[in-house]
Amino acid sequence: MSTLRVSAERLTIHEHPNADALELAQVGLYRAVVAKGAYRTGEFAVYIPEQAVLPDALIGELGLTGRLAGSAANRVRAVRLRGELSQGIVCRPEALAGTDLEQAAADGEDFAERLGIVKWVPPIPVSMSGDVEAAPDLLPWTDIENLKRYPDIFAPGDQVVITEKLHGTACCFSYFADTGRIQVTSKGLGSQRLALQEADGNLYWRAVRGHGLPAVAARLAARLDASRVGIFGEVYGAGVQDLGYGEDGRRDVPAFAAFDVSAEIDGQVRWLDPHELLAGELPLVPVLFSGPFDLDTALKLAQGAETVSGRGLHVREGVVVRTADDRYSPVVGGRAIAKVVSDAYLTRKGGTEYE
Repeated sequence: MSTLRVSAERLTIHEHPNADALELAQVGLYRAVVAKGAYRTGEFAVYIPEQAVLPDALIGELGLTGRLAGSAANRVRAVRLRGELSQGIVCRPEALAGTDLEQAAADGEDFAERLGIVKWVPPIPVSMSGDVEAAPDLLPWTDIENLKRYPDIFAPGDQVVITEKLHGTACCFSYFADTGRIQVTSKGLGSQRLALQEADGNLYWRAVRGHGLPAVAARLAARLDASRVGIFGEVYGAGVQDLGYGEDGRRDVPAFAAFDVSAEIDGQVRWLDPHELLAGELPLVPVLFSGPFDLDTALKLAQGAETVSGRGLHVREGVVVRTADDRYSPVVGGRAIAKVVSDAYLTRKGGTEYE
């Protein structure tokens, strides 16, 4: 899940093809439906992204009472309005009256706290929860920003790898070579440096034990002469999320697909290619493209049916794009890695978003 940032943005306004009274305000590559004439190209406004939870007063001010997602009707999510995908909210809240939004955009100011907006935290099912312990030395994974929000992360021609993004729950595994100690956590708990204590019924531990991650990590640590190894993969199947890929996540050994590897070598943590290091050792997420970056290619590959089952059983969640050499991106201040989520996934009915 990407970070929440409520920011001032320069708008590009497009005609809505199916509604005379509406227009499309573009922020990055996102487009949000707005009232016709409310904004002009080149003007600045506040952009509230998907998964933001709004306070009641702001919802009322924007005329969105009863129109947002969630049981409290207060969460922003993608919707189709008159046939066009609308992602996020473009507005000028009264609380920011008099604010120089152009300067705020230049300064990278975040208005989330000032507007009382917080990030939505999905509920955690019993099978994914458990007792936790402090784990200051575990290797956590990272939030991935959306390519539509930050389209300049990659330059045309950058060598990239594009993999299918699976809709499950991220299992984060750390191995310590000096003692053989292991730690298992979720993405959310890992960001807090917390690990899950081992329990027979826990989904993540079942995946780790069932797919032999400790032995795989031990071999990898010896091969790389690494002091710590992190293996990150998606646990998926029916009972985990609403998209099952033909697998049953309730069985003793749930389906698992590795999507990332990190290792501490000579005191430095490096991100490595899982398809190079783990082929034949663990199931891997599908590679959809490898070659020079092209924005249109990345956006197109995010759409369509899933390829994991080989049967196209349901929509594809999207894709993850990363540079082949895992370089640093000054655009996001971290790894050059981004996601694109499919339109059909965003607007599906009855979806789950456990983390």
